[in-house]
Amino acid sequence: MLASKIPYPPKDGGTICTLSMAFSLQKNGHAVSILAINTQKHFFNISDIPKEFSEYIKFMSVEVNTNIKFSKLLKNFFFSKLPYNAERFISKDYSDKLTEILIQEDFDIIQLEGSYLLPYIDVIRKISKAKIAFRAHNVEFEIWERKSKNEKNYFKKLYLHNLYKRIKKFEINYINKYDLISPVTNRDGNKFNELGNTKPQYVAQIGVVLERYIIPDNEPEYPGFFTIGSLDWLPNQEGLIWFIDNVWLKFIKKYPKAKFYIAGRNAPNELLKYFLNNNIEYLGEIKNANDFISSKSIMIVPLFSGSGMRVKIIEGMALGKTIISTSIGKEGIEATHNENILIVDSPEDFFNCLEKVYLDKSISEIISKNAIEFIHQNYDSHLIGEKLSKFYLKQLQS
Repeated sequence: MLASKIPYPPKDGGTICTLSMAFSLQKNGHAVSILAINTQKHFFNISDIPKEFSEYIKFMSVEVNTNIKFSKLLKNFFFSKLPYNAERFISKDYSDKLTEILIQEDFDIIQLEGSYLLPYIDVIRKISKAKIAFRAHNVEFEIWERKSKNEKNYFKKLYLHNLYKRIKKFEINYINKYDLISPVTNRDGNKFNELGNTKPQYVAQIGVVLERYIIPDNEPEYPGFFTIGSLDWLPNQEGLIWFIDNVWLKFIKKYPKAKFYIAGRNAPNELLKYFLNNNIEYLGEIKNANDFISSKSIMIVPLFSGSGMRVKIIEGMALGKTIISTSIGKEGIEATHNENILIVDSPEDFFNCLEKVYLDKSISEIISKNAIEFIHQNYDSHLIGEKLSKFYLKQLQS
């Protein structure tokens, strides 16, 4: 497995997607190695990965400086056709390490964790006869297309529009250069087919290791409105600002005792100002996300851009939380409104939904119970890994 960052600790969708699948494939009888780009932003010493993972999965890494530099961004904008997002992950050191590994070892499958690993297909082809599987965490260009449409600043909008066009061209350029494709949602799978994919496809959703999501005996705070996620991710920033401006400020005028807890790392200063007063408690990065989620009751996920699956929704449902999200937030998750999740898109509907669960705890209790059952039936990572394993074995035999 090739990864664009160390998949430990599993704090965001990308790391959870990679680590849970690696662990599940290993449990299904495969020898699994991970070669990750170790970025300064997400730096982690692989020698510190706990034995519960490192004893079963071989972790290797290459340090690559992927920090955004304005001078390189400008150079890229005017003199390159590649999207800057992808260009930052193209590294000679990483290519050299990959080459060294492929010369020393034989692999049946080489799985690329996300679109920014696609440029390494050429390196793999020169040395290895392994089948290359593209594990598409999302349709990357859609994140930036939606962001560009929502951006109000003219110059930012212009840049984002250019970026999404480049990323789309970049992704299309690699269509069918892999041997197999494994998107995380049916919707994304259909999108890649529309873009021209003809390679064998198996949708392997992002699952959770159920034994790591045990419901504690103690009663969570109610309503305990909360959100958790990486606050340096643009869709999270955009959604939170929208929610605070259009819903939360009006809600606390009517219900001044209501409180909203926000957890997540790397909140920029322009976002932090929205957290001041307003019955909001900003907790920063949480050491144990499961403990934090378990301590509250109502998870707010206001997303209007992004692609793929929102793993925090899956984690929240696994821990019995009532999720209030948007149609885009729910994308790729086959949950049902008013049964095991609540889906609203307008400020008025969001307000009414908050009010409904605020005043009637029994509504939340029913949705919470149904959410747990839904995850156990559909998002057990070991079962997902078993099915992907069978798909790979079939392709190897064909």
